Amino acid sequence: MSEPSAAAYRVLARKYRPATFADLIGQEAMVRTLTNAIAQGRLAHAFILTGVRGVGKTTTARIMARALNCEKGPTIEPCGVCPHCAAIAEDRHVDVIEMDAASRTGVADIRELIEGVRYRPAQARYKIYIIDEVHMLSTAAFNALLKTLEEPPQHVKFIFATTEIRKVPVTVLSRCQRFDLRRVEMADLVRHFQAIADQEGVTVEAQALELLARAADGSVRDGLSLLDQAIAHGAGRVEAEMMRAMLGLADRARTVDLLERVMTGDVKASLDQLAEAYAAGADPAIVIEDLLELVHWLTRLKVAPDLAADAGVAETERVKGGALAQSLGMASLARAWQMLLKGLAEVRTAPHPLAAAEMLLVRLAYAADLPSPAEAVQALRAQPTGPSGPQPSGGGGGGGGARALAQGGAAMAAPTPSPTPSPIAESRPTAQLAKPDPKSFLEVVALFAERREALYHAHLTASVHLVRFEPGLIEINPNQHAPKDLANKVGALLGEWTGRRWVVTVTNQAGAATLHDQEQAAVHRHPLVKAVLAAFPDAAIERVRPLADAPAAVLPALPDSLITEAGGEPASFEEDA
Repeated sequence: MSEPSAAAYRVLARKYRPATFADLIGQEAMVRTLTNAIAQGRLAHAFILTGVRGVGKTTTARIMARALNCEKGPTIEPCGVCPHCAAIAEDRHVDVIEMDAASRTGVADIRELIEGVRYRPAQARYKIYIIDEVHMLSTAAFNALLKTLEEPPQHVKFIFATTEIRKVPVTVLSRCQRFDLRRVEMADLVRHFQAIADQEGVTVEAQALELLARAADGSVRDGLSLLDQAIAHGAGRVEAEMMRAMLGLADRARTVDLLERVMTGDVKASLDQLAEAYAAGADPAIVIEDLLELVHWLTRLKVAPDLAADAGVAETERVKGGALAQSLGMASLARAWQMLLKGLAEVRTAPHPLAAAEMLLVRLAYAADLPSPAEAVQALRAQPTGPSGPQPSGGGGGGGGARALAQGGAAMAAPTPSPTPSPIAESRPTAQLAKPDPKSFLEVVALFAERREALYHAHLTASVHLVRFEPGLIEINPNQHAPKDLANKVGALLGEWTGRRWVVTVTNQAGAATLHDQEQAAVHRHPLVKAVLAAFPDAAIERVRPLADAPAAVLPALPDSLITEAGGEPASFEEDA
């Protein structure tokens, strides 16, 4: 009984695998370098090819093996029909050893390889070792390979391929000629997939090809696998709507609409549209990825408006996307990018991805009208402040995002004219900037009280006899209670506060009475105090305070002549009988 015909089918990724350097797409720099090296006979003994999956690393290694062993001689265009080319294409050439480092990672496998290096090729010009995913080799395996890799026989060539170039030891990289295979551009992928679809006799819509190329993410193999699946899914016809359903993508136009509704703060419409996309088969994480990609493109469009004229840009993106880019400010786009990027990780790890995506859209809608730092500072400066501080703005959030669209991302309404500042508000910055300049010893003592230097204030009041005072010069005669470094401390603090040099010296001259004694003498001369002391001969004055601070019950009992005497602001006294 014969096998079914389906067993003979070859997937597109194998069927259309490049056989020559001319068939490689998107790797012009590498092809040019290898062409010149082969033409000049400057072939390295070891090559390392790196790049993302599906860009042609292993395919390039096999093409290099054919180019080096073709009967035409080392050539950039192997014939493909000679025994060596045919055997290499069918993976059965005895002198081309292909090894998968992911399954053979140990030092024993490398020792086996090294043992075969010293033998000359059985049939071909070179013995070629192709090691795929070389970064999977163990440290011991790499160390065992180093000496042979540095000085191999002339008939041996090594070709390594890896997707994780950072995991390859530097000692290995320094012994190899490195080629970085680029991601294939989207336009190149579209042309390549269209050519393959024509050869297969399959009709593919242009928009479906764009979706396919975008999903391939620069990988030819991934794109061909998806195309193979789409052809089987559509029975020979691939449509854009079917491609979206297969990939779990949302419609590009709907993505633009969703972002517009989110940025205008329309939370309900945004959640409804997300629910519709989810019901149609769209993955919530992919919807967020589409929003991220759209925000990135709008940001680029904001910086370089000429991108809208690119032939590869769809009409929906050109018209609606261009209008959206004009209405949104750079601050709003940058904030949306950060929130979506962080929210994408939450959606991927959440137990309910749809709920996480909905919460992300809600946060983004309510934050759409937040001002930039500069706008916030400007608004705070323009906003009047009362005794209780700035008044909170009304509204529940979300809806204010329309202002971000209407004003190019400025989420604050036009600031109202600020009222005339009060004299206190005007004088406050001046008081903070102006340095004190005491003109008398009393002002110096008051400055120490103002700066909360209670200890030195007490000594200046009760322990110092002033001999001489000039701005910048003070002569004092301290008593036995004053600290020895009082003069130095007072001079240093005054210099720090006033910004000028103060000289405080100590002298033996008698000087004036202390401020405390002067105050006591003035108090004893007060008529009220004289009257009290006359009535209570054994009373003593314990503390002096302003008469305004006296209890309210005391003032009415005092004669008006005593209250108004001495300038109308006599002191209040407490007596200890």
